[in-house]
Amino acid sequence: MKQQSRRSFLNSIASISALTMLSPFESLMAAARDKVKVTDIKTMVFKVSPEGRNYCLVKIETDSGLFGIAEAYGTPGLGIVAAIHGLKELYIGKDPLQINRLYIGEGSFSRLQYSDDSAHSQFRAVNGIDNALWDLAGKILDVPTHSLLGGKFRDKVRLYDHHTPRDYSDKIACKDWAQAAKERANGIACHKLGVPRLKESEDFGYDPSYRNLSSKGLRKLIEGYENVREAIGWDHDLMIGCHWEFNMHTAIQVAKGLETVKPLWLEDPLPVAYNVGWNRLTNESPVPICTGENWWNQADALPFIESSAIDIVHLDLRNTGFTESKRIADSADLHFLQMANHNTGSVLNGMASIHWASTVRDYLACETVYFAGDAADDVVLHDGPLCKNGYVEVPDKPGLGIELNPDYIKSHLEPGEVWWG
Repeated sequence: MKQQSRRSFLNSIASISALTMLSPFESLMAAARDKVKVTDIKTMVFKVSPEGRNYCLVKIETDSGLFGIAEAYGTPGLGIVAAIHGLKELYIGKDPLQINRLYIGEGSFSRLQYSDDSAHSQFRAVNGIDNALWDLAGKILDVPTHSLLGGKFRDKVRLYDHHTPRDYSDKIACKDWAQAAKERANGIACHKLGVPRLKESEDFGYDPSYRNLSSKGLRKLIEGYENVREAIGWDHDLMIGCHWEFNMHTAIQVAKGLETVKPLWLEDPLPVAYNVGWNRLTNESPVPICTGENWWNQADALPFIESSAIDIVHLDLRNTGFTESKRIADSADLHFLQMANHNTGSVLNGMASIHWASTVRDYLACETVYFAGDAADDVVLHDGPLCKNGYVEVPDKPGLGIELNPDYIKSHLEPGEVWWG
């Protein structure tokens, strides 16, 4: 009898141990009683302003009546709608909770192991669907998406914007901008600056195809950043976004020139792909080096992370999706790297990014081109401003915890589009 009791006790311990080894998502999934099947995947494309970007929304419908929504990459997203509809048959009839299987094996990702340019819309299509699956999974299991990713480290996430001076070289313009930045209702105190160049008539060394800066161009650029820092003071943070436009020598010169400005990071100073030049730049730079928005998966990220070629990992959820972003974040955490989000999407992708950001331990800020308290926030239903004092609260409702605003979307659809097709 004692032997039988001991065996029963050990079996109970083994069962408990097995359960605790599951991720939060796997534990909840195991408890789900009713199987749900995907019945359709739909798209809808809209614009916030006639001259601005367009945004591709994705909806996954199921036989339970529950659905998941997310945003795939819009402008410049040539082929994204066709790619999503080309892939959707791979998901029909499948269990939407089997996200890993859908992403890597049984679904679409295994069909995409090629690297020609058409793969770009395919990867973005896969990750738009992936993000919608994570919203749907939260709704099926009645928990917020961030719980499925392991839970929150924070209840609110900091934003950074693109609110910049009219002329970096004009100290009065910089002071006017700084005053306006401090008075903005959303309270954002973190601003990304671009790389203004001298015109051909101003710079004898001008070359539109050159990745170099002349001595005059470099000096004027650094002086402009110094003017911005002097005007805004130290209560606001700055970062510099370069859009991959420098060669090695110039990137190092710019980084060293920024030492007194102390930006949070110097972003994308070199072209996208990894090479040992990134290690040289990071080793010689007195300011943090940041990249990652154009990665597609963990394989793109690992050479940078494992060789300490950067200081900050900067992902776009529309390019890497919740699934790959989680894997990349785990790798970055092992190497003590900070993370941030690129996000030029609508407020819908912004709120998805907020969920993911809340689950990353060493997190800096999420980019936004909206959350300004204006009409663009109305893409989703909300009470009051979404961004307060420079932060957005992390939703705690099931899934992404947000709902599209039908009236707003219908009035901003691209020509030929109708509400969910």
